Amino acid sequence: MQRFVQLALDLFDPPAAASVGQADSRQKKPQEPKEQSSVAPENIANGAPPEAARLPDMLAPASFRHPRANREVLLDGAVVAYALQRARRRSIGFTVGADGLSVRAPAWATLTAVDAALRGKSGWILRKLGEARERQQRLEHARIVWRDGALLPYLGAPLRIVLDPAQSAAGQLREAGEGGARQLHIGLPASAQPEQIRDAVQAWLMRSARRHFTARLEHFAPLLGVRWTRLRLSSAQTRWGSARADGSINLNWRLLHYPGTVIDYVVAHELAHLRVMDHSPRFWDTVRTVVPDYAALRRHLHDEPAPLWD
Repeated sequence: MQRFVQLALDLFDPPAAASVGQADSRQKKPQEPKEQSSVAPENIANGAPPEAARLPDMLAPASFRHPRANREVLLDGAVVAYALQRARRRSIGFTVGADGLSVRAPAWATLTAVDAALRGKSGWILRKLGEARERQQRLEHARIVWRDGALLPYLGAPLRIVLDPAQSAAGQLREAGEGGARQLHIGLPASAQPEQIRDAVQAWLMRSARRHFTARLEHFAPLLGVRWTRLRLSSAQTRWGSARADGSINLNWRLLHYPGTVIDYVVAHELAHLRVMDHSPRFWDTVRTVVPDYAALRRHLHDEPAPLWD
């Protein structure tokens, strides 16, 4: 089996533990940033005092529950139900993901010690749990409703789906009129089921993704002094791309939702792995030679989740 030459580019932040949603009981507690007022702008606009705006939060403590939770702890007034797993390791480690808080602890660590370690990282844990919840809410809000007139992002701009029985099954992209979104005409009747619309749009996006990705690979490979051999489209949920030692590149077709500059970053990231196998400073220096603002583009990829596909 071919050996991977990259650590997967995922949906989260760069390698530092506090950035990727992981922590270790041995690490120093990260300094908490100053928070702005939690009062909603509409409450301020309507003249509601800050105390009234925060009253529901004061009466209802925050709660976070992992779907496989087997233990609870109270962290700064918030109830956190977490998934505890015993593992062969020397320290207590924490991971905050879309499901919530997961804890891996050595067999010798008592439950009291585990809870104490969590309290020692309470600020970091609650901040990450809040970010994960907010991200999930944005994902739900961006969920695509598959019908005539549905909107989805395409290369960072809105794309409207138009059911057009006169159109070929392959679909056709039409430029927008003044002030409107571009339109994708799909050869389906108005009575088409949501699953039919979704599958037809996905097929068109995947064909478009292959063309776009190939052009950008051809652009960046000579600049980086590497040679890619094959492109595969991925549908992974937590990985945007990967590269193999034989020069084959995997790219997630859902990247087509993002602006071209973000796609360029991911393409350059994977090609750079054909020169440097890890995420060392030398790797990031290599990426920077062709995408100087890669850090901002990586943050965009994390902060603006792609819409959910059902």
